[in-house]
Amino acid sequence: MIEYFKISNRKVEKIDAPESGCWINIHPPIAAGEIEAFAATHQIELDFLQDSLDIDERSRYEREEDVRLILVNAPTLNNSAPENESLYLTVPIGIISTPDNIVTISSHERTVLKRFKKGKVKNFNPVNQQKFVLQIFEQIVQDYLVCLKNLNKKRNEVEKELYDSSRNKELRNLLSIEKSLVYFVNSLSANDLLKLKMKRTDFLGIRNDEELTDLFEDIIIDNSQALDMSNVYTNILNGTMEAYASIISNNLNMVIQRLTLVTIILMVPTLVASLYGMNVPLPFKNSEYSFYFIVIFSLVISALLAGFFRRKRLF
Repeated sequence: MIEYFKISNRKVEKIDAPESGCWINIHPPIAAGEIEAFAATHQIELDFLQDSLDIDERSRYEREEDVRLILVNAPTLNNSAPENESLYLTVPIGIISTPDNIVTISSHERTVLKRFKKGKVKNFNPVNQQKFVLQIFEQIVQDYLVCLKNLNKKRNEVEKELYDSSRNKELRNLLSIEKSLVYFVNSLSANDLLKLKMKRTDFLGIRNDEELTDLFEDIIIDNSQALDMSNVYTNILNGTMEAYASIISNNLNMVIQRLTLVTIILMVPTLVASLYGMNVPLPFKNSEYSFYFIVIFSLVISALLAGFFRRKRLF
């Protein structure tokens, strides 16, 4: 689907046909041949559009004459994920700058671009392409920070549940969080390198604009903060899962040890009863109190063994 937007009276207005200075947004569903026709009409490299729809594409920028492409990864909620899949995904957003318009394209509809369409971003105007690009970067970083806080909150909740249970459900939840953090670390790292390279080469041409330069600096700092948070949360989660695995292993060893000691204690009465069940002469065999003597003797030996194990703190 191809949509066209412009700013009219400080409000985002959807229009039917492209105009000079408008914002063109492409998102699913995309009809067959729609991308090819759009590329030919607007004289944009077809690879710029197709690469932006590749879920595994890395963050980068390219230039082809007067057309510039910026690919940046953004977080999105994984609504269709099974229970053991990641809670969040990262998807590439293609930002294509042409002399007349700015084009954005993504394989997912639920991205930060939806916020721009609803007019929730202040001072947004596609006519100023450099600022628009920086505002997209800013919103993406803010989304990362919000998602990271949500993941950390969910991790704390799962850890509390783990203290009281050993179900596989909690472990699957931790695995989902870990997968999301892996996506975030990789994407934030790639985005960080992209922005640093863009700043060094002045790809946006904002070196002489102090306001936009300061905004870009803040975005780079926030992106680095999100990357540090992702690494910290990943390390904490890895430590949590290792500690929980050790706890489970230790509890299993204790259970096996106790069962072994119980088996040893119960073996004494069984041994005595087996001996007196043999068809050979044994002490007290002809006594009328032999049964009680055997039972008491077995219980005493078992009690002594239990006391010995108790003193050794094996129970």
